[in-house]
Amino acid sequence: MHEKTNKTEPVLRPIRESDNQVVAEIIRTVMTEYEAVGCGYSIADSEVDDMCSAYLAGGSAYYVVEVDSRVLGCAGYARLIDGDEFTCELRKMYFLPELRGTGMGSKLMALCVREARRDGYRYCYLETTEGMTGARRLYEKHGFTYLDGPMGNTGHTSCGIWMGRALA
Repeated sequence: MHEKTNKTEPVLRPIRESDNQVVAEIIRTVMTEYEAVGCGYSIADSEVDDMCSAYLAGGSAYYVVEVDSRVLGCAGYARLIDGDEFTCELRKMYFLPELRGTGMGSKLMALCVREARRDGYRYCYLETTEGMTGARRLYEKHGFTYLDGPMGNTGHTSCGIWMGRALA
């Protein structure tokens, strides 16, 4: 006899203030897992402890993936710092191990791309690291290609891999 699981379908929703602590923990846990700690990585960004407030401005959004009332992943977008008005940055897309490989990365990516396009962006830029091979495969699957160097001024000088895609 097989046990029936009561696991509910994952929910994608905008971040709430009450999510700030768990989202900060996810960011720090995943960045540490991939040895992306210290200056030059997004783990050191001042917004990490208050992601909800950081994405309240127009032209930006941040989402979480919730399963059985637990936030297990997150991602968002905002205008690229020192970029043109039509370029956004995919920001802080991190999933705990139990959410990886479930297809939620593709769903969250599609949501971010769709909403960024709706906000008027024509291009999406991101930065990642050599060790985040699963993330890079996801980005490639969604049309991101490798760039020769960084764009804008994110402060993430340690990332080393830059990617982008048109949002047309």
